[in-house]
Amino acid sequence: MALQQVVEQTVTGLGYDLVEIERSAGGLLRVTIDLPWVQPSADAVTPLLDQFVTVEDCEKVTRQLQFALEVDGAEYKRLEVSSPGIDRPLRHEQDFTRFAGSIIDITLKAPIGVAAAAGQVNATRKKFRGLLSRAESGGWQIVWSEEPPVKPGQKVSKKRAPAPLQALGFTLDEIRDARLAPIVDFKGRAGKAGATPA
Repeated sequence: MALQQVVEQTVTGLGYDLVEIERSAGGLLRVTIDLPWVQPSADAVTPLLDQFVTVEDCEKVTRQLQFALEVDGAEYKRLEVSSPGIDRPLRHEQDFTRFAGSIIDITLKAPIGVAAAAGQVNATRKKFRGLLSRAESGGWQIVWSEEPPVKPGQKVSKKRAPAPLQALGFTLDEIRDARLAPIVDFKGRAGKAGATPA
């Protein structure tokens, strides 16, 4: 059985999602897992709490994978099982659905071109950061503003007009890499809707 199949069957059999498998120089086999996502129902009264992969989850998957890979005779020197982290890769349609409304970074396979840029964006640009949302056409889009972020303590004139929002529609086939933007909020979770202050 192929390595991909062994790892995928083991991880999903334990009740986790396989995010990615990476083989590195020196025989390192890196497996990234996540908790399965269940789309919240429209009539849900309470919001779902953020759930994260724990060290115990990684430990459980590591033990089972070591056994499965030994039985299959897979070649590796070191196995590393981890969570996706704050810059989680987005690979499948389900990932985009799950993280709609989040800030993401995308890299296109080819520059957007003169027609798509419409004179507002550099036609050779491939990298974008913005809010992921569904496009009217049913595909995906990323929405952003070129306005520089306000620095702490900086005063902003109320008369200044905000920079216009820009949108770029894309398909999954046009993307080389898509990840959640690694934005850290040091204010904690109290600012989130539905969170109760400690």
